[in-house]
Amino acid sequence: MNTYHLAAMKTTSAPSTPKRVLCAALILVAATLSACGDKAKEKKPGQALASVNGEEVTVLQLNEELQRAGVTAAQQDTASKQLLQVLIDRQLLQEAAAKENLDRDPKVMQAIDRAKSLIIAQAYLQKRIGNTAKPTAAEVEDYFNKHPEFFSNRKQFNMSEIVIATNDLTPEVRSAADGAKSLEEVAVWLDAHKIKYGRTQISRSTADVPRELSTKLLGMPKGQLFVVKEGPRAMFIAVNEVKDAPVTLAVAAPQIEQFLVNQKNKEMGSAELQRLRSTAKIEYLNKSMMPDPKSATPAGDAPASAVAGTPNAAGAGATPAPGATPAAATPDRGNSTDKAALDRGVAGLK
Repeated sequence: MNTYHLAAMKTTSAPSTPKRVLCAALILVAATLSACGDKAKEKKPGQALASVNGEEVTVLQLNEELQRAGVTAAQQDTASKQLLQVLIDRQLLQEAAAKENLDRDPKVMQAIDRAKSLIIAQAYLQKRIGNTAKPTAAEVEDYFNKHPEFFSNRKQFNMSEIVIATNDLTPEVRSAADGAKSLEEVAVWLDAHKIKYGRTQISRSTADVPRELSTKLLGMPKGQLFVVKEGPRAMFIAVNEVKDAPVTLAVAAPQIEQFLVNQKNKEMGSAELQRLRSTAKIEYLNKSMMPDPKSATPAGDAPASAVAGTPNAAGAGATPAPGATPAAATPDRGNSTDKAALDRGVAGLK
């Protein structure tokens, strides 16, 4: 349309300056209206389910949310209605943020760039890895037999803990705990010195913690105290009971299958990263940032999931060690921070 008006102006006699300005203004208005009309006609792919201030929420968006949430067929109707409201709320928040130009905030833009980079990197790895073949029954049984500590000989540790702020873990507190015969005595001492604390019960198994730590815990007398520092808090822990908690092959098989698939994906992802690095020209402009050749884990050996930073395209997240007690089956509070602290090792108080 703009081209037509410009051509018409060239074939007629040149108008006076005020008319020329008026014609130019009309052309700009027409172009703006045309652009707005094109924008109004643009629609997101997929059948519209709702409209939020003129912006459509579509079936494709809802299906994406359902897939990411891992909704079963039986829950789909109820979940669809709930997730549609989530999408509407998200659209409202996005519009409100745009009105305040938060979408142009440098930190927000950087986060968007990072998310985009991670998604694209993960999509590439998923394409290269493809659908990993399901391990055979023989492979699953072989893993089961080679790791009795996870399955047939699995032990469960039932423990009590007292949690205090790390800043309160003074030499005086350590000395008092070292002389205590039980967690109860530690609690009495803390009460007397007006030090705030919390008490919880935790349960872990030999499948949840490293083998070296499992050996230490198995060798501890009942009630033995040890302390773990984890960020802003410190925990006094005592093992109350160690009991057998065997897992059969039939029960463990699904976890073992998923573990072996994830392990294979990790190996294939690491191999692909090594291949890409071997053919790339990588130059460190800041020499101090070069990887340490003595490092135990070279950058090229980093797990694919760590490099991509997101679960795989199929929606599978991190898989616990085979035989690990599912959260729903853990009788006491399953705190991931406690597990992480235990994984880092213990410092005996006695």
